[in-house]
Order: sequence, then structure tokens, then C-alpha cells
Amino acid sequence: MIQILKITTGKKRFLPLLLLGDEQESMIDRYLEKGEMFALYDGGLKTVAVVSKEPKRVYELKNLATDPVFRRKGYGRKMIEYLLAYYHGRGRLFTVGTGAGSSNVQFYEKCGFTVSHTVPGFFTDNYDHPIVEDGVTITDMVYLQREL
Repeated sequence: MIQILKITTGKKRFLPLLLLGDEQESMIDRYLEKGEMFALYDGGLKTVAVVSKEPKRVYELKNLATDPVFRRKGYGRKMIEYLLAYYHGRGRLFTVGTGAGSSNVQFYEKCGFTVSHTVPGFFTDNYDHPIVEDGVTITDMVYLQREL
């Protein structure tokens, strides 16, 4: 049975999984404690997510990571659906940033998000190593959004 819990203490114990969604710990440290964290369990931990409250009634998904063994089984989509319901009525927009050109863009589009804007050079400017997704070096961040 799927259960999603809000995590309020000991967030760093999820670091191995969080690093799959954002591979630089110093970047995770920027949002982990101020953000709200959720963990999806289904006979064990499958997916984690961190959401931050931004200005103008916007909530931003900062990290979404599913254990690689359990990817493509609907856990990421379940977490997104839960978060959209959880924040419904609390804000006006739910946003997410991901690597431009990565398969994550298609995932979020399938979840009902539309492309909002791109931040050129985000990954080269903010990370201490090249970010490679699906065999492609990612330089730009694309933001997607969905109304709440």
C-alpha cells in the first residue's frame, strides 16, 4: 500500500536518494531545510520530493527522486499527483526546473506541466562539475509550471 509521509526532521538521512535528483550536495543544502519534504513508501522507500514556497503564491518542486530500481513504475507520477493535491488552494502555481533537453521535460509535460522559461547556463554557473543526463551535457535549466 502506497503511503506518502511529510518528513520534518532528519531530512539528511535521505541524502543518497536526494543526490539522484540533484547531484551536488551544496545545492541540496540551499533548499532542504527550508523546503517541505515528502517520502513515498510502498513496502519500502521509493521516492522523495522537496518543495519550497516561493514569492507570489508559487511552490517549486526542488527535488524529485525515485530509487533507480523502482523507476518507470508510476511512483514519480504518484508523488506529483499527491503534491498537486496537497498544495491546491495554497498557491496559484506549481513549478519545477530541470535540465533542458533531458527526458525529465517529457515526464513533467505528461504530468500536465507546460514550459514557462529557460535559464541559460544555470548548470554551468551553479555546479562544480558537468551535469550529464541521458548522455547529454546539460547547461540550461528549463522551468515548467502548472496551475494549482
